[in-house]
Amino acid sequence: MIAILDYDAGNIRSVEKALKFLGEEVCVTRDNEEIRKADEVILPGVGSFGDAMENLRSFGLVSALKEAAAEGKPVLGICVGMQLFFESSEESPGVEGLGLLKGRIRRIPDAPGLKVPHMGWNSLHLQNHGRLFRGIPEQSYVYFVHSYYPEAEDPSIVTATAEYGVTIHASAEQGNLFACQFHPEKSSDVGLAILKNFAALAGK
Repeated sequence: MIAILDYDAGNIRSVEKALKFLGEEVCVTRDNEEIRKADEVILPGVGSFGDAMENLRSFGLVSALKEAAAEGKPVLGICVGMQLFFESSEESPGVEGLGLLKGRIRRIPDAPGLKVPHMGWNSLHLQNHGRLFRGIPEQSYVYFVHSYYPEAEDPSIVTATAEYGVTIHASAEQGNLFACQFHPEKSSDVGLAILKNFAALAGK
């Protein structure tokens, strides 16, 4: 079973719907016992870094999430969920992230002809043999909605990048931790294939 953490962040139901379409058993929960029983955990989200961290804390989900990560369960962060894996964000100075991955979140710099937030389809450059991208062709297009982007301290964990005025670390993997800045649940067949690859990691 895949537990999707419910912490009042946007887009949770879209992730649930995509996984159910793939035939996966899913529960949307903020119950720590359900999270412990799950084979995999997903932290989705649309919203601000600071509000999202505050919600995780207020619902008592920080310890459950870190426990799942420490136990070796596959854990996937999507959009703001990915950003929360890192240590800090320019969006919310002084707010500590989960610190599961080393690095910080930066704002997409303003540039002529570049709209921020970045909303729409963008191609991925795949690298470092990401397990989420098995069978996914290079330069596949996925859907982004964000004004801030992750900058990982260790480039070896970055499994996909995208160009949008800067090089965006669009996906990262470290051990049992997986993260996507883009929305696989909104990325058509490519996104479904990425979610299917994640679901297949349980028990491996």
